[in-house]
Amino acid sequence: MSPPETAVQASARRQPADMPAQHIDKPGLEAELELAPRFLAPQYEGSAKLRERVALITGGDSGIGRAVAVLFAREGADIAIVYLAEHEDAAETQRRVQAEGRRCLLIAGDVKDGAFCRQAVQRTVDELGHLDVLVNNAAFQEHAESIEDISDERLHETLDTNVNGYFLMTRAALPYLGKGAAIINTGSVVGLRGSAHLLDYAASKGAIHAFTKSLAQNLIDKGIRVNAVAPGPVWTPLNPADSPAAKVAEFGKNTDMKRAAQPEEISPAYVFLASPVMSGYITGIVLPITGSVGAI
Repeated sequence: MSPPETAVQASARRQPADMPAQHIDKPGLEAELELAPRFLAPQYEGSAKLRERVALITGGDSGIGRAVAVLFAREGADIAIVYLAEHEDAAETQRRVQAEGRRCLLIAGDVKDGAFCRQAVQRTVDELGHLDVLVNNAAFQEHAESIEDISDERLHETLDTNVNGYFLMTRAALPYLGKGAAIINTGSVVGLRGSAHLLDYAASKGAIHAFTKSLAQNLIDKGIRVNAVAPGPVWTPLNPADSPAAKVAEFGKNTDMKRAAQPEEISPAYVFLASPVMSGYITGIVLPITGSVGAI
């Protein structure tokens, strides 16, 4: 059977098939995107799967992190959002979480800093009462034509943010996570199959997948589950801040579904992996959500 010529629409509502030819400055604000990412999942009805839980989400100001924060709140969780400096986006996420009837704490800082990670966790526990779910989601990405184009500084920024940041935040959170808690790491399809022009980013995501499986083995006796989600192309500020406008216009069209995902198509997987009602017997998996068959 030949692949479809037009974008596949299999979600609860019709999703955009064409991305705008737009480039934005790093680190990228969701508020600047011509096509607003869809994160509200209006057809998703909460059913108290995370009732009275507290979740800390890094990179929760926009993109997948924002979508996860909204659905976690809809399921009954209070949210702490850790973000670098995108105050406008973070404030919008806070408004959306509060509209779901839950509390939302904003914490600005750099996950590469172990002291900040400890402070962020402590603030979360002090102000929201406890900690049950950690979502490591903050990321740095930049394309390069060749490994020779990747400077030492750039390599450190990618690995320190994407790998060390996950490690440091997890280490800070662990003393407060009890039996039934969950850690969810954001990986990537490029960590499964590689990427010619995202050498350091793909390496970091492969490391996250290995970290997920290793940590799951390490924490299983404590009753703490550790899993990862590996998205394919998702319409967030990350790629328009990294690619020229012409490439952004083609973003996601090389998938079998012929389009990029919207954040609201990814976030329910995080609910699934966070809720012990739904995934209490699942740990150590990397769940691909790629819009393609055989992506792994």
